[in-house]
Parts: sequence; structure tokens; C-alpha cells
Amino acid sequence: MTLNSYLYIVPILFYLHPIHVSITEIEFDRKDKAMEIMMRVFIDDLELTLRNSLNKPELDILNPQYGSTTDQLVEKYLADHFRITLDNKIQKTRYLGHEREGEAFIFYIEVPNVSDWKTIGIHNDIIMATYDDQSNIVHVYVDDNVKSLRLTPRVPSGNLTFD
Repeated sequence: MTLNSYLYIVPILFYLHPIHVSITEIEFDRKDKAMEIMMRVFIDDLELTLRNSLNKPELDILNPQYGSTTDQLVEKYLADHFRITLDNKIQKTRYLGHEREGEAFIFYIEVPNVSDWKTIGIHNDIIMATYDDQSNIVHVYVDDNVKSLRLTPRVPSGNLTFD
């Protein structure tokens, strides 16, 4: 499937929602020496996943209690389930925050202090413990090149090489 096909399908998937999918866009900003990451996740899927993983069946992700904020809950969860390596070196991600867009959250993440690299490795198993049909689509933008991965419970990690 081409990138243009994804651009038409993604809005439809978010509208119909019974499909379990997240979309992550990673852009290498050469000038700022950083990876800028936007991750779109359905709120209800994430809420159910956090309820299960935290054993808190009444958790409301939009109005969390227990002394935690939405950002605190999400930051920890993403740190455990989303990782990036560059040329086989694990990168420290920095969670910047979120915003709500309809039925989805958009999470903003950054990898600062990035030098030139050739291969990016992405591990993204968010929501996969809850839904065995979860797909996490990842698009990586480097200069004028775009490459994509579809990560699933059977294959939650993948590599892309940019020359």
C-alpha cells in the first residue's frame, strides 16, 4: 500500500473506529537535531488498556483520580511500550504532552540531541495487550523520504534504513 493510500484510509479508520489502530509520525528535524513524534490513539482503547494494566476498572482517562494526571498516566505507559533506536542505540524519549482531537488523543514526544543516523528501530506495542487485532502504523520522515511500518502483536518492532 502506498503512502497516498494511507492518507485516504486513515481518516476513514478514525471515523469508523471498530478497527484498532494507532498512527505515529516521526520526523527527523536535522536543523534542530531532534526526532519530533506525533502519535494518534483512540481514547477509549487507551482507557481500557490502562484500566486493565493498572487494575483500576473505574479509571476515567479524561478525568483521572488517584493523584495522577492524564499526562502522568500516559507518559509512563508510553515509556514502557514505545521505544526508538538509532543505529542500534536506544534513544531517550521525552514526553511533551497531549491534546484531544475528537475521539483520539494526539501525544507529542521528542528525541533530543540526535546525530545523523542510517537505521531507525521502532518498538510500538501500545494497546496490543488489549486487542489482538491492534495495528500501529508508523511513518518516518527524513528530508524528502517517507518510509512506513505496520506493527502488530506478532511483529511489534521493525527497522527502516535511510541512505
